[in-house]
Amino acid sequence: MAVRLPPIVCHSVRVNVERDSFRKLTTKNGETPSSSQALNMLPVIALVGRPNVGKSTLFNRLTASRQALVADLPGLTRDRQYGYANLGGHRVLLVDTGGLAGEGELAEVAEVQTWQAVAEAGQILFLVDSRAGLSPTDERLGERLRGTGKPIWLLANKAEGLPPEALSEFHKLGFARFHPISARRGDGVTGLIETLVKTWPQAEDEPLKQEDNRLAVTIIGRPNVGKSTLINRLLGEERVLASAVPGTTRDAIRVPLERSGRKYLLIDTAGFRRRARVEAGAERLGVVAAISALENAMVAIVMSDASEGITAQDQRLIRLALERGRAVVIALNKWDGLTREARDNTQASAERRLGFAPFVRRVRLSALHGTGIGEMMAAVDEAGKAMNKEFTTGEVNRVLERLVIKNQPPIIRGRRIKLRYAHPAGSCPPRIVIHGSQVKRLPDTYRRYLAAGFREAFKVLGAPLILDFQSPTNPYVDEPRHSRGHTRRARSSSHR
Repeated sequence: MAVRLPPIVCHSVRVNVERDSFRKLTTKNGETPSSSQALNMLPVIALVGRPNVGKSTLFNRLTASRQALVADLPGLTRDRQYGYANLGGHRVLLVDTGGLAGEGELAEVAEVQTWQAVAEAGQILFLVDSRAGLSPTDERLGERLRGTGKPIWLLANKAEGLPPEALSEFHKLGFARFHPISARRGDGVTGLIETLVKTWPQAEDEPLKQEDNRLAVTIIGRPNVGKSTLINRLLGEERVLASAVPGTTRDAIRVPLERSGRKYLLIDTAGFRRRARVEAGAERLGVVAAISALENAMVAIVMSDASEGITAQDQRLIRLALERGRAVVIALNKWDGLTREARDNTQASAERRLGFAPFVRRVRLSALHGTGIGEMMAAVDEAGKAMNKEFTTGEVNRVLERLVIKNQPPIIRGRRIKLRYAHPAGSCPPRIVIHGSQVKRLPDTYRRYLAAGFREAFKVLGAPLILDFQSPTNPYVDEPRHSRGHTRRARSSSHR
């Protein structure tokens, strides 16, 4: 008898929908999808400006990451860098761009990338350099940005310590939304976020859940790795256009599927490619649609061309899905066409490049001939169940106790880090909160040891497992040291 997956309803991951901040997707024939087919897409904000004005520094601050390369050298960012940010409780997609200046082929590529980012975005953060002053390039860029008709926020970066009159020349650009900031120090960034949030429509956050008890699965990967071919194989019909021409799929398409008594919702997306190679036109929206498709899925099948091994772009896609709290299955497609030597090389490449995600299943298959499809769907089911894992407080604490006895936390500054107790904190992905002292100083190696121990104990395979470490708050942390003794004596005498 076929076994159905239980309904999957997540309480710890929420999807934020901004209805007016993005373009609606269209189907192949140009029609707008119905409300049941349209994907919830994140607001997209592009960072634009000359080289070395601080775009990547602001990008890293807003995304709380080190994703964009930052250095005091003009023109380091040549293509678009995507990153998620939580701004005032709203989840958004940020796009960092290359600087608009200079000559040569790389400068031309950077300019093409920048204007594609502007086309993708609903709002623009236009950065200028307060120290360097207003330049002719700023004026030309401002004029062209104004012609887009999109909301533009003029940010005078590196403004720390400068009086308001020193920034008056930037008002010549004619943008009403003007904010002096310091991306490096964070001055003015909080005020900018608060102002941004006020302009966005209020949308209710809804728990991530599966429609009609269907497990939502998005298929992502570089162009021409066989994503549409895989969906057609699963459906047994030419439901999705498949072609040997890279970039055939430009929109995200939702396709229901029932297989072996289980219900799925497949999301086919435009192929990810190196951003410098994304062409103009409809395809420029495909990357944003594909990234947004992760927000609607429980499991991501990351397809890779086995003949090329695991590439750096494949690594980025896997990291992106895991960072968004999605389960992952890696599908090594076109396996049937490889020689024994090529298969060994691909296996070695996968072992070497996927060390950061040893818990993710890798499946060898041929989407064209159908071999390995059953194993892949079994891995998808396993990952979907792992996303919905729930634990009791007693189970979590017993595992924590065993792990600590087996390998105690290190001693930091003469004091051993203590892990006192833990409790579960939701699913999709499963999350565990661990309380103790000095937990902020816990080394990454020990954090990975704990995560691996919990993962093995609870059989969490294919899905990320989030460990949250918390220390008790110190009631005297804001008091001057010389007054703490007096305060304690006063409290003690009041109880006598």
